[in-house]
Amino acid sequence: MGHMGIAKEQVYRVLAERLNRNPVGVKINETLMEILYRMYTTTEAEIGSKFPLMPAPLEKIAAATGMPEEELRVHLNNMADKGLVIDLAPRDGTQFFMLTPMVVGFMEYTFMRVTDKVPMQELAELFEQYHHQPGVAETFFGAETKMFNTWAYESLMPVEVETEVLDYERASVMIRESGGGALTMCYCRHQAQHLGKNCDAPIEDICTSLGRAAEWLIRRGFARPASTDELLRVLDRTEELGLVHLADNVQNSPAYLCHCCGCCCGVLKAITESGVSSAHPSNFIPAVNGDNCTGCGNCATRCHINAIEILPVPGGLERAVVNANICLGCGACIRGCQNDALGLVRRQTIYVPPRTKKDQMLQIAMQNNKL
Repeated sequence: MGHMGIAKEQVYRVLAERLNRNPVGVKINETLMEILYRMYTTTEAEIGSKFPLMPAPLEKIAAATGMPEEELRVHLNNMADKGLVIDLAPRDGTQFFMLTPMVVGFMEYTFMRVTDKVPMQELAELFEQYHHQPGVAETFFGAETKMFNTWAYESLMPVEVETEVLDYERASVMIRESGGGALTMCYCRHQAQHLGKNCDAPIEDICTSLGRAAEWLIRRGFARPASTDELLRVLDRTEELGLVHLADNVQNSPAYLCHCCGCCCGVLKAITESGVSSAHPSNFIPAVNGDNCTGCGNCATRCHINAIEILPVPGGLERAVVNANICLGCGACIRGCQNDALGLVRRQTIYVPPRTKKDQMLQIAMQNNKL
């Protein structure tokens, strides 16, 4: 950006460094800077660069920026409209604000709706370029504790372990406990649409948000309200389509549930394109019944991360083989089997997610040496 003054460039550089201080940071490179130039005005970049790490009231941010409170409030409102700031619901009458991280954050919010607040076509191209640059997938997904957890298709869970299945393993229970939420565009497929690369999976009214996250998205115009019944219908519909349920990696009060495809989803593409483990698998895995398997390949075709191969076995036959090291245990492959040759079974090692969002972020921060 040769037309920018040195001081102005420095403001954006400091903003990038501030974003990198989040538990899930950013890979600072020229593409990131191009994204920030388009997302933030210079004043917004300066405000963002001085944001506290924890949610803070207006007066604390005003003190950090040296900006009068009423002027600052106008800028924060504009930033929230673009998804750059989250204005939390007041606690004891006090409004708190936090700087939105890049992931999960303004990268997703940008494509949750159609808007003229930011240059969407340019950003679609820049985000796509950024995703494929060295170190980016590792920055987002490199911690042992992941942002995302896979929820298996409930209808496929084995009856013999039904009493052992915990509430946080059941998508329907988590949705019902939320009491409703919000639906928005699939930001990954919407971004891919701008690039002419989206598949035929749904874009509109498909990604689910729950609890306070849903309330904020609705209030800021990123999503629309949806009842519990409507969210459950989306859950059923996306299972019929063979999409992967990727949810907030917490036991209590998850904020989001995405219904993902391997061709558009940045999380799933990190597995197939970068070899990075980007989401925790469910506590289930497909087991192959070799007597029934004909090696037709339907399951391998339906797998979004190439975790199933059709390999030769003695006798000149072929059988499906599941790679347990990368399989997410979503169940999409089983829905495509015509021969009753696949079924979900419990994994030997059971994963227990962090209890709350705070616990999750603390774990990621420690693992990323951000504390």
